[in-house]
Amino acid sequence: MLETIYIQPAIALAAGILILLMPRLLSYIVAIYLIAVGVLGLLDNL
Repeated sequence: MLETIYIQPAIALAAGILILLMPRLLSYIVAIYLIAVGVLGLLDNL
């Protein structure tokens, strides 16, 4: 399984690219990013 240290920058990069391509979706992209990082953080502590 990939470690969180590799997944979080990849998620951030994908979110940044999506925001540049589709700025109207900013709130959805930010929400999905925060949920993903939060879930990864919780799973990392298990």
